[in-house]
Amino acid sequence: KTDKRASKMGSLFVASCLIPFLWIDHFRMRPNKLLNYIALMRLNKPIGILLLLWPTLWALWIAGNGSPDWFVVAIFTAGVVIMRSAGCVINDYADRHIDGHVERTQHRPIPAGLVTPKEALILFSGLCLLAFLLVLQLNYQTILLSFVGAFLAASYPFMKRLTHFPQIYLGAAFGWAIPMSFMALNQTISVVAWWLFFLTLIWAVIYDTMYAMVDREDDLKIGVKSTAVLFMDYDRLIIGVLQCVFIVLMFLLGRYCQLGYWFSVGVLIASLLFCYQQWLIRKREKKNCFNAFLNNHWLGAAIFFGIVMSYY
Repeated sequence: KTDKRASKMGSLFVASCLIPFLWIDHFRMRPNKLLNYIALMRLNKPIGILLLLWPTLWALWIAGNGSPDWFVVAIFTAGVVIMRSAGCVINDYADRHIDGHVERTQHRPIPAGLVTPKEALILFSGLCLLAFLLVLQLNYQTILLSFVGAFLAASYPFMKRLTHFPQIYLGAAFGWAIPMSFMALNQTISVVAWWLFFLTLIWAVIYDTMYAMVDREDDLKIGVKSTAVLFMDYDRLIIGVLQCVFIVLMFLLGRYCQLGYWFSVGVLIASLLFCYQQWLIRKREKKNCFNAFLNNHWLGAAIFFGIVMSYY
């Protein structure tokens, strides 16, 4: 069984390595063109990968009682990288008429004319195909769940035109790997999985509101919706309330799962990081709001550290 899985992983690895070269040969890409695609997928800015990866790893370790199947871990880790890249591509395609009017995004590959919308759609389709090849290695229940994840990732970019709560939708897209992880390892989705999923929704609203605070002035001008636009002067207060709710529910989750001392240490570190983020956004300066958003990577790592150490 182990040899068979290793063979599958080897085949997938070779296929994923060949895809860029086939792409280059087909389009006769110059090296700088390839860099434009890397920028479009935001592989040069891994913060989004990390924010998606941490909840996935939380779920895998808890579902696996501290010893998850490493084949499944590898599949989900690769899937996180690929689907986050696909999400960035479709996001930039959806925002191609908006990004040029926003200071932070006006130099992205599509509004800058470095990548065409057609090329972006082809790249998005290729990434989704590669992700599907990965999930085919798992049980059929997880494969079925993956269609929901793909829909969430593809439709999220359009939510900012329909609702002031695209951050909640982002949390659902980022958190869908949690029920998939439980299904892949245990063939069932427990209450703990949905608990973690709800926590990921809250966390996404927290950090993505900080992210949206950077663009709020531009978003108000062009009519883009977000929680930062909705909350306005109450943004710090609402973020603070959500941070408190997150810490309390995470602590209770640790008690429910009988996670030990180290998990409590991880939650304590997370609470201190939340305090630091509040200090950063106190004056709502763009640079500091963005730094507060970036800081959430360490919060996810702290929680994961607590989970892993609790099983030793």
